[in-house]
Amino acid sequence: MTIPAETRSRLYILQARPPAMLSQSPEGGEVETLFEDLGATPDGIQVDAEAGYLYWTNMGPDFEAFDGTLERSRLDGSEHEVILGNGKLGTPKQLYLDREEGWFYWSERETMRVMRCRLDGSDLEVLVQRGQSPADNADVKRHCVGIAVDNARGCIYWTQKGNDNAGEGRIFRAPIALPEGATPENRQDIELLAEGLPEPIDLHLTRDGKILYWTDRGAPPEGNTLNRAPITENGLGPVEILASGFEETIGLAVDEDTNEIWVSDLGGEVRLVNLQTREERVTGKYGWLTGIALLRQ
Repeated sequence: MTIPAETRSRLYILQARPPAMLSQSPEGGEVETLFEDLGATPDGIQVDAEAGYLYWTNMGPDFEAFDGTLERSRLDGSEHEVILGNGKLGTPKQLYLDREEGWFYWSERETMRVMRCRLDGSDLEVLVQRGQSPADNADVKRHCVGIAVDNARGCIYWTQKGNDNAGEGRIFRAPIALPEGATPENRQDIELLAEGLPEPIDLHLTRDGKILYWTDRGAPPEGNTLNRAPITENGLGPVEILASGFEETIGLAVDEDTNEIWVSDLGGEVRLVNLQTREERVTGKYGWLTGIALLRQ
């Protein structure tokens, strides 16, 4: 007998090539395909267990065009719809769901910005704009990828990955609210927390706002890793590599209650890392993987 999706703990996994959404038990085993063809390049995903929805971003078929989307469906893949599109999004990457305050946050790569909107797609706004011209876009160091939000302190974190394997990756932080008189392009309250990273991608900030986790798809030994660092008064503390040997790692799903992290990479692997024992094991092997989200029931 199939257990209803609403009552199971599940991993939801985005596959970029071919574009699909997969679902499996956190422990591994049989995989379900919720969508066989999502089109273009799906990237960031979040689960709203209370409302019973999946939300995800899609970068669109042309990375230089405003053809990205924010989409949703029920946990079983039904009621699929586009929340936001129609030329309003560029290349949306990692997605953050702030259910309590009713916001989505995400980073956009080629459009070089950090954005948010309400859960119905309204009140769309740009929080950070790192460039606008074609010349700016050609500077990959301006491309925004990962996103994390600290509501208690009213700030956002994001990554700018830099060129491939170039050691140009950076992590930034800024207040959600723009200073009076500032614009997303010229705000002076952005903090640089880390630089010289291989290629930082997706982020996770712990519920207490004290630890920042991230994936890095750059060159070893610092790249192709799962990392964490404490948030300190001066920004970011010493970086600790928790796991390595990935094949261009992208997504991460953190269970703070069990001290477990699931990591997805472009090599198609889902790997479970136990932070207490440091044991690792592969729970699935698929196509090119991007975002990953955990539903605990």
